[in-house]
Amino acid sequence: MSLRDETDETQPLLPRRDDSNDVERKPTPTPLPYFQLSIVLFLQLAEPLTSHVIYPFTPQLIRDIGITNGDETKVGYYVGIMQSIFYLTQAMTVLHYARISDKIGRKPVILFGLLGLSISMYCFGLSRTFWGLVLSRSLNGALNGNIGVIKSMIAELTDSTNIHKAYGLMPLAWSTGGVLGPMIGGFLARPADNFPSLFGNNEFLRRYPYFLPCALPATFSLLAWVVTLLFLKETAIGPSILTIPTILEHKDSAAAKREVLLETGAPPLKPILESTAPEEQPVPLRGLLTRRVIVAASAYAFLSLVDIALRAIQPVFFATPIELGGLGLSTARIGNLLSLYGVLNGFFQVFCFARVHDYLGSKRMFTLGIASALPTFATFPILNHIARTQGLSSLVWGVAVLQMILSIGLSFSYGAVFIYISAAAPNRASLGATNGLCQVSVSLMRALGPAAANSLFSLSMVERDLPGGEWLVYYVLMGATCVALWVAAQLPKRPWTLGQ
Repeated sequence: MSLRDETDETQPLLPRRDDSNDVERKPTPTPLPYFQLSIVLFLQLAEPLTSHVIYPFTPQLIRDIGITNGDETKVGYYVGIMQSIFYLTQAMTVLHYARISDKIGRKPVILFGLLGLSISMYCFGLSRTFWGLVLSRSLNGALNGNIGVIKSMIAELTDSTNIHKAYGLMPLAWSTGGVLGPMIGGFLARPADNFPSLFGNNEFLRRYPYFLPCALPATFSLLAWVVTLLFLKETAIGPSILTIPTILEHKDSAAAKREVLLETGAPPLKPILESTAPEEQPVPLRGLLTRRVIVAASAYAFLSLVDIALRAIQPVFFATPIELGGLGLSTARIGNLLSLYGVLNGFFQVFCFARVHDYLGSKRMFTLGIASALPTFATFPILNHIARTQGLSSLVWGVAVLQMILSIGLSFSYGAVFIYISAAAPNRASLGATNGLCQVSVSLMRALGPAAANSLFSLSMVERDLPGGEWLVYYVLMGATCVALWVAAQLPKRPWTLGQ
């Protein structure tokens, strides 16, 4: 028999070596389960809608309820308290929701969270006192633990070859909410005054001028609840997971889940069907406190601190009179600017994140994204200086748009750090608890960020003799950004391997 007969002509004559010295071959990416992923993104839209809708009208709302007694310098202080209370109550409950989702499944926890979002937003729109607003925002944070659970679900729907693509799509929901939320809040606030021909005779909307913009995201949360109940498939596997088949037909949950995935045409993803061994159990809370979980949680927390401080002072800065250090914009203009950020962020996330991540890698993308906060904070005093000398000229709007573009870098950092967090979990059975623990640190930072940033902003307006004067708040925030960069340096060059 000749060599030609023994060897396939389409194969190389020399066998390919798999030594570690050779160039590592990239595995073929697993197709994303787009149907289930799109449902997850749809229900996730409820959170940014409910959080962003209040930003354009919050400064005016604080003025209307009269708690500042006409003192403009106190507006930022009370806005910061109202924003921070949401994250403080979320920090108290989010870990419990995440750990429960490891035991009974992601879907029941998500359903409860969506219902909590809806009820609390209706209450917010009906509140007419500062403490009523605080109570509503407290309920909003305490009843909703979806943010960590959703990240766990996305990690379970993907593997190492496509997780960056899924997390690249995740900001799409936040960007959409970042567009629609400010639009709704800026356009529909005080409808009886702004649209007298339509709502001028409506006594209810005159009595509750901010109910209409709050009711829309609250109703959307109810719609997302129905979609989740009917179409979202459970991704967690375990003997105690609650699913429709196990409740109604008493089937084994793992077998039932495999049937559900096959029925929906989802690809047999290794992380879902194979890598969760039957003997794997969620580790105790102390077992989560490994170095890599702490490093990933710290990176996520400081990113969130910088980001939430920026998002908190932006609407207050835009609403503050020019002579006190802001731009003096109307509620509608503030909503338009914040919506512009949402449009730009969504465009760059969808079309650029995966490519940039492939080119830079997770760590460099995370670090560069945080570094973009430094020039972003620098644009605030520049904007006010131009407005004082030229008024609201075209240059002011140009720098404001530049500020929005620069801040997109922080959003890119989120997709990168989510990959580290998913890889830091001790095992897949503890993925929800790991995300929950990380979310606790983030919620605490987000509780600190708005109150501290807006209080510093108010202090800078009043105490001009302090070191740094009226720009003190921006110097402090730049310092916090430098600390976040140091924390980013502690991340490994490549994410860890899950469970190893």
